[in-house]
Amino acid sequence: MRVVHGAQPVILGISGSERPGGNTDLALDHTATLVEGRGGVFRRINLRDHRISPCSPCGDCNSRTSPCAVQDDMPAIVEQMKQADGIVYAVPVHGFGLAHLMQIFIERAGVGFLRFDRPLANKVGGIIVTGRRYSDGSVHHQLVDNLLLNRMILVGSGFPALLRNATGKPGLYDTEGLDALDRMVNRMIDMTLLLRSVSAEGGGDLLPLDDRNERVQRQRSAS
Repeated sequence: MRVVHGAQPVILGISGSERPGGNTDLALDHTATLVEGRGGVFRRINLRDHRISPCSPCGDCNSRTSPCAVQDDMPAIVEQMKQADGIVYAVPVHGFGLAHLMQIFIERAGVGFLRFDRPLANKVGGIIVTGRRYSDGSVHHQLVDNLLLNRMILVGSGFPALLRNATGKPGLYDTEGLDALDRMVNRMIDMTLLLRSVSAEGGGDLLPLDDRNERVQRQRSAS
């Protein structure tokens, strides 16, 4: 991650909800207010508004050395992710699991674009999960694994930002979940500013990595 000293922190929210104005959208609206209140810039991608193809049967994802060739909106979305300081995945629980828009997205992003040099490494990551009451922890765990796979920095905030609503009417009624969301976002901003200050003192890239591509590392170890 190459930081830009003096610029406003940029947080990118990615919504995996099919429902405009639902709980997930409201949670990202709240996130935007928090980020902008701290002097940051909040950008947003609603996956429902983009053309994202599922992984195709080409079968060469584990061997190819160049980004996915399927023509859709993924390259532009990945580029926005690269430009952000922090990324918040926001998704509802569907069928006791990750909503399909987000599932398709993380599959394509991972095997098609991010695995080659892990461009999200050392960016700050956050997760919001909305649901009625069941399986939100499992969905959160899956996204944690995804952030860690991409070498991102997951800030602790006491409790995960799991926002529950069983009323049938969209709204941020879960005060405990909302408190966790507030703390998560503020700590993301704090971490972004801290990383920039440390990098400004030492110069150059912060926390440089020598294992951007785990496949290359395995090949080197075997040779």
